[in-house]
Amino acid sequence: MSSVPQNKAELETAIQVAFEKLLADYQSIPAEMSRVKGVEGNIKGTEISICDTLAYLIGWGQLVLKWHGLKSQGKTVDFPETGFKWNQLGELATSFHQQYSQWGYHDLQEEFEAVTRKVQKLIADTSNEDLYEVNWYEKWTLGRMIQFNTSSPMKNVRTKVRRFKRSFIPKQ
Repeated sequence: MSSVPQNKAELETAIQVAFEKLLADYQSIPAEMSRVKGVEGNIKGTEISICDTLAYLIGWGQLVLKWHGLKSQGKTVDFPETGFKWNQLGELATSFHQQYSQWGYHDLQEEFEAVTRKVQKLIADTSNEDLYEVNWYEKWTLGRMIQFNTSSPMKNVRTKVRRFKRSFIPKQ
């Protein structure tokens, strides 16, 4: 399998594998460490918490679902999100951190799982043709847009989470 999913089955596998590995990492981090700033942020030179990484992944998953919902109803989608341009993704990430700043660590993990399951259901309910054989947003297929905003950031975040664990969590 290439590193970039080329069809529905590969996309389903990529999300499931990335999700399971990342969730296991989250579950190995004690809640009292979840708000410690020590993870490389989305804006150069910033540090965020483990909870912020969850907020980021939840935020992008929710956007994928929102985009699909609006487009399915024939409505216009304000990509990537109302009030943000593609060159403002750091600011968008910060808005996700703020949106979920009062959530507990366990609640964030549950929401991450719930959003991931909704994205997986969207994929399961969509044909390979609709996912990978027609342009959905500009030159991108729906499958690529889902991958860009789910499995890819999950892999990226996992690298950062594991780096945080090595630096901040004593080996058992």
